[in-house]
Amino acid sequence: MPRLKPLAAAKRAANPLGRDFSESLSRGLEILRTFGSNAPALTLSDVARRVDLPRATARRSLLTLTQLGYIQEQGRLFSPTPRILELASAYLSASPATAIFQPCCERLAKECGDTFSVAALDGEYAVMIAYATPRRMYMEAPGVGLRLPAFCSAVGRVLLAGLSKTERETFLKRLRPKAITARTVTNKATLRSILEKVATDGYGMAEEEAELGFQSLAVPVRRGGGAVAYALNTGMRVEGGSLSSLQQKYLPRLCAEAERLSAQLI
Repeated sequence: MPRLKPLAAAKRAANPLGRDFSESLSRGLEILRTFGSNAPALTLSDVARRVDLPRATARRSLLTLTQLGYIQEQGRLFSPTPRILELASAYLSASPATAIFQPCCERLAKECGDTFSVAALDGEYAVMIAYATPRRMYMEAPGVGLRLPAFCSAVGRVLLAGLSKTERETFLKRLRPKAITARTVTNKATLRSILEKVATDGYGMAEEEAELGFQSLAVPVRRGGGAVAYALNTGMRVEGGSLSSLQQKYLPRLCAEAERLSAQLI
């Protein structure tokens, strides 16, 4: 059996599930995640290097995924197939994203002429599970599945602020913030203060921290009992106005919409 590389071996040693953890399933999912807009097709060597696995181990996983129809092989290159969307549809069909959030975002985008989205927290990222944008901006829209670092995005800050203080502190202790733009806040003490303010104010903002030229505003969407489960967000280019004008224009509307959405959640 090929010897595990250091990173993979460390992950195995640190896993709390021990024998109950399926390493083969974990490897397969990690390989699927390694593809993206910056890596639409990869060689076996590329995959092995990106997931820090021996070539033989990566090869078995790739061939298994190919046999199952999630990966296709063309010469030396491997790339994902549309069947991967089945995995996403399982989440979307089981969550309020399709039935509740997507229609809301589409209505707001049509009425207001700006981009609207709903995100959920996934580890250190805020992931868009509903997304709508005016037709004039369709070519710019990254869409559902966009992942933003939670610490420097408006949606992420709202979701983090909704955690308990203990959970929030644990997140900050583990966080290794990296500047995405010159305006990204990376100081943990400052981030702690920002999250406390978001929790108090009931909304979060970010100006050119996750993307140059873009600013955003988000509010929490709560489940029954008051726990923050999602964040409703809007944003605009900085040329469209100041952050304060974005707040004045959309905060009351976002709060009202979030309240309606919360009433539909169990």
